[in-house]
Amino acid sequence: MTKTPPQRLLTLAQLGNSVGDGAYYTTSALYFTQVVGLAPARVGLGLTIGWAVGSLAGLPLGRLADRRGPRGTAVLLALATGSAVASFTLVRGFVPFVLVACAYAAAQSGLAAARQALLAGLVPAGERTGLLARLQSTLNAGLAVGAGLGGLALHAGTRTAYLAVFAVDAVSFLVCALLLLGLPRVASVPVRPHGGPGVLRDRPYAVVALLNTVLLLRLPLLSLVLPLWITERTGAPAWLVSALFVLNTAAVTVFQVRAARGVTGLVSATRVLRRAGWVMCAACAVFALSAGTSARVAAGVLVVGAVLQVAAETGQSAGSWQLSFDLAPADRVGEYQALFGTGVTVARTLGPLVLTTLLVEWGPPGWLLLAGATLAASYAMGPAARRAAAGRERNAGQEGNAGREGDAGEPGAARSAPAARRSEA
Repeated sequence: MTKTPPQRLLTLAQLGNSVGDGAYYTTSALYFTQVVGLAPARVGLGLTIGWAVGSLAGLPLGRLADRRGPRGTAVLLALATGSAVASFTLVRGFVPFVLVACAYAAAQSGLAAARQALLAGLVPAGERTGLLARLQSTLNAGLAVGAGLGGLALHAGTRTAYLAVFAVDAVSFLVCALLLLGLPRVASVPVRPHGGPGVLRDRPYAVVALLNTVLLLRLPLLSLVLPLWITERTGAPAWLVSALFVLNTAAVTVFQVRAARGVTGLVSATRVLRRAGWVMCAACAVFALSAGTSARVAAGVLVVGAVLQVAAETGQSAGSWQLSFDLAPADRVGEYQALFGTGVTVARTLGPLVLTTLLVEWGPPGWLLLAGATLAASYAMGPAARRAAAGRERNAGQEGNAGREGDAGEPGAARSAPAARRSEA
């Protein structure tokens, strides 16, 4: 019997997770407010605290994946995430809610880093961005299916229906763990005495991650900012919010793989990021033009802006994925991916506050400021990435020299090195 290729198992794991998460995302806020009885402000505060803790926990958990093996770490963190989702059904007050939210966010952040390290260990470097594009398309398709299931629960509006959604999401992480367990083992990497600086001291890589966070400020646009913009600043009908969300989800599902096809290295990644910066700049300008227009004109302008936005999104995703892997040391992929992944958390935590003030309150001038910031970050990626790549090459050269010196001084060092690599249990 032939074994299932790793790429297929990773895709199936992504699909299972995204269906469960899609149902969870569409129902969780109402469950916590209407069933548990928490005030909306407390739900927001609890989730903010949770994701802040999660972003901090991601680094040590990513380092754990490097040192103990990404497959075993990913399986354990998938089980931990499922347990946290199930624990939400037992929450009856604010403090337990915050504790479970912290556990959920920490496990999710660590799982994301471990899965990236697992992907890096199983997939050749030239195929990673293409696979990530397929995973992103699968993610969007799964979220759409999950959102439909969540919609059924919202229509029912009963506690049992909400609990069924949480059960589906918890089971989805169990399925994810079983699928990941079917992947080949990836050897862990021992700590080297002459290793380079940790990710927090790798300033060039941190700058690239920071610039990517600026580009990720687009994340709250569809879920929060555009709905407010449409209802408060334009004459477009409110149902257009749902239509634009469907448009974005479907377009990413169909076109993300195509957008990543030509991204194969540092040069092509920075080039596509610059191009995406210009497209996002145009999208911001188009969105700004929708203010104060008639319903029909506003709807047409917003659809054009949404098309430009999804074109920028697919390009930015492909370019940033390539850089995140190319600039990370081979023995610290989990740790470096954890830092890069905090950009999503920061964008989702601070983005709503920044963008509602900038866009909804300031209006068209705010859109132009966002366009300028996005374009500046896109162009700054090129020199920042080149500096990070140069620093990585210097560190690799220094480690090579140190290794040769160690081999010359200790004849047994070269013979013992292979034995130092330990496969995960």
